[in-house]
Amino acid sequence: MRRAVVNYKAPSPHDQLDFFRALPGDLAPRDAQDLMAYPFFSLAKSRRLKPIDFKAGPIVIRVEAVAEHGMATIWDADILIWAASQIVEARDAGLRTSRLMAATPYEILTFIGRGVSRRDYDRLKSALDRLQSTTVATSIRQPAERRMHRFSWINEWKERADHCGRPLGLELILPDWFYATVLEDALVLTIDRAYFSLTGGLERWLYRLVRKHGGRQEHGWSFSLRHLHAKSGSLSPLKHFTYDLRDIVYRQPLPGYRLELVRASDAPPRLLFAPTSEASVSRARHRRRANTRPGGKL
Repeated sequence: MRRAVVNYKAPSPHDQLDFFRALPGDLAPRDAQDLMAYPFFSLAKSRRLKPIDFKAGPIVIRVEAVAEHGMATIWDADILIWAASQIVEARDAGLRTSRLMAATPYEILTFIGRGVSRRDYDRLKSALDRLQSTTVATSIRQPAERRMHRFSWINEWKERADHCGRPLGLELILPDWFYATVLEDALVLTIDRAYFSLTGGLERWLYRLVRKHGGRQEHGWSFSLRHLHAKSGSLSPLKHFTYDLRDIVYRQPLPGYRLELVRASDAPPRLLFAPTSEASVSRARHRRRANTRPGGKL
């Protein structure tokens, strides 16, 4: 008796996920708060291979890169901002969302303020490669302490074409960890579209941190420089990091916020940030005078 031969094909993620086609139009940019508050990306334009290791209380983060592509950068994270914006817009409109997303390179590039030349298309593909090859292990939003969730920023991606080989766009699959974050309304914030015009990695990271912690609070917020250095995951020594912060404070490039470096008489230097409303800045300065040494310099 002959046995029937069954060809087994492993199920594809595409077969198990609904298909979400990117929405048209000028959507509001949204960012995931966890990505804004912690060091998940390289801030350098040069290739980074050294892992990011961060620990603060129960929060543990380790980000690792591969030599071929390097670590995903804060510019690559613009693609995740695009994805989060799409998902939130669709959810709020009562549409079905999915981790399996499809769009044209043109739609992604124009949303994040990039050009649409051949070079820009190639850079987009390189960014997708870095997001896919960078691995993250974190304890954030895990049900038990010391339990870790490991993932890549993009599970997989591919270029689509019709039966004649004509390009149709891109498909990508987001990880569960990121998708679940975006679907929780309390874990997503709208950001200023001018963010995409910020050219420096440190100022981009700083805007996201300020937007997350400062929000719209009238009197602003502050961090010690040493704490900021640790949260950035930067490879620069603290001395160089402080110098770069001074330059950002001098230029004031962050949309919607004003920065100031202050040193109290009995405390290490801090970076204070507040909304640019004149009334808010004035009140913040009034509160600060009581605790700041006149003429103090960093």
